[in-house]
Amino acid sequence: MAKLLETFPCVPSTERGRGILIAGDPKSDSILYCNGRSVFIRSLRQPQDVQVYGEHGYAVTVARYSPNGEWIASADVSGTVRVWGTHNGFVLKNEFRVLAGRIDDLQWSLDGLRIVASGDGKGKSLVRAFAWDSGNTMGDFDGHSRRVLSCAFKPTRPFRIATCGEDFLVNFYDGPPFKFHSSHREHSNFVNCIRYSPDGTKFITVSSDKKGMIYDGKTGDKIGELDSADGHKGSIYAVSWSPDSKRVLTVSADKSAKVWEVSEDGTVGSVIKTLTFMESGGAEDMLVGCLWQNDHLITVSLGGTMSLYSADDMDKPPLLLSGHIKNVTSLAVLGTNQKTILSCSYDGLIVKWLQGVGYSCKLQMNDNMKIKRLAATESSILLSGFDNKVWRIPLTDDKFGAAEHVDIGHQPLDISIAVDSPGFTALVSFDSGIALLNGMSILNKIDLGFVVAASVISPDGREAIVGGQDGKLHIYSVSGDNSFKEEAVLEKHRGALTVIRYSPDLTMFASGDANREAVVWDRETKQVKLNNMLFHTARINCLAWSPNNKMVATGSIDTCVIVYEVDKPASSRMTVRNAHLGGVNAVAFVDECTVASSGEDASVRLWHIESQ
Repeated sequence: MAKLLETFPCVPSTERGRGILIAGDPKSDSILYCNGRSVFIRSLRQPQDVQVYGEHGYAVTVARYSPNGEWIASADVSGTVRVWGTHNGFVLKNEFRVLAGRIDDLQWSLDGLRIVASGDGKGKSLVRAFAWDSGNTMGDFDGHSRRVLSCAFKPTRPFRIATCGEDFLVNFYDGPPFKFHSSHREHSNFVNCIRYSPDGTKFITVSSDKKGMIYDGKTGDKIGELDSADGHKGSIYAVSWSPDSKRVLTVSADKSAKVWEVSEDGTVGSVIKTLTFMESGGAEDMLVGCLWQNDHLITVSLGGTMSLYSADDMDKPPLLLSGHIKNVTSLAVLGTNQKTILSCSYDGLIVKWLQGVGYSCKLQMNDNMKIKRLAATESSILLSGFDNKVWRIPLTDDKFGAAEHVDIGHQPLDISIAVDSPGFTALVSFDSGIALLNGMSILNKIDLGFVVAASVISPDGREAIVGGQDGKLHIYSVSGDNSFKEEAVLEKHRGALTVIRYSPDLTMFASGDANREAVVWDRETKQVKLNNMLFHTARINCLAWSPNNKMVATGSIDTCVIVYEVDKPASSRMTVRNAHLGGVNAVAFVDECTVASSGEDASVRLWHIESQ
């Protein structure tokens, strides 16, 4: 049996020059955000408490709770809205094709019977209001000529809908059935976000022209604006009202969030607090999303980091929730007491996680370096990407050191470290051969005469196994002068090798291939110890041994993690289905009964494995 212990979730997908939408449910104090095809439900009281909805066929753009908190409506880039329950396995209530293109925002009516969605209609309707249960359209929304970035439903009767977009317009509709009432052009750039106050008396718009405008909630007339004296110096991407309708939170490309006091009559908004976000010092610190929920002020940076401030004590340092935005390509587990997990994603981000705690710290590689492989010891990390370089980063308690690199003249395929060798010798394979490294110096580099697909070096550095595209395993001894001598060739696989790993006690090794098969070998006799490990339905991407040498875990692009016990038939396996939407890229054992996995959904998960 396998049970999910912990999820280290990804952060919201962000896009430069665009605001993003996070929503929440004040009753359960949880928030919703989107990444890829998934919607993440995350508790603010327990940030490690995460649920994932992954039923959309396209990238999800926005998700919102219904007013009673029982339903969630989520929309994607295809123009589809799905309405599903928050309990009992996310039961689907309805699915509607609402717009012809991407949906950028949606809102529920106060009674939970209507939904309005806006976005890119690709020449057709840009805004649509519909019944949540039947999908019947409720009115006509004329007046916009370009993509509608945001919409708002008046939370009190009589109902009104306000919209804004790339045509610099703010449009106002009354109903239902809804019809055009008036249009305003006070902004001189994209109007990024529009929000009604909880009491319904006012609504506010913010724009890339660095201004915020306040309108009467019932008539749609402009009544005031945010004071520009202490205002933002960059585009304002998002705005959120306080629960008492007296203050608003705004975030901007100038890397700051501001809390404004809005006068009772709505004629002016004055800054009462500025919250500045500084993490990397670069463009990733721009703030693109925000939410005011109960006592929490939440801001989201372009790099995906969520900062949780207390509304009662804004001077208190925020709780930072960070993680990956892109797919996680590699994992490494360090430490014996406090288990440390290192994960790296395709976009060059390395994140350090602590078991039972979550996010610890992160390092963004420079020059937009893409990371494909990671290997680590207690003191350093080795990385390879899509150029010819192998990078080394020193590792101290809670910090990453300065990176240095060596050029091996070929694009690296696989990296492994001889953890018990002096100076941590590393084996790097490339398409036609292998290279032996120590520190940043190349000890030996040879061409093997066949197409290489995977490789590994033994912990003592005296043996290396290289797998070919032809499915053969070549075993080499490594002598004192760092030369390689071929000792044996093993044939069993019918597809290109994708991964090879030694058992911790060095008595066995395991290999996996692109033809979905894994094999456990006896190292001394070179005989197959466990075969018929053919239970994946697609290519095996990764493989790991348990510390006690009794179990082997494999991960595949079929989204499953399968754990085999070496002394039992392969048929008595334990399978974690749908471990990661889109496929599993890396697995590693944290201890004898805990497996860490990562994949295309940009998240890291820990599974408790019980022997059957």
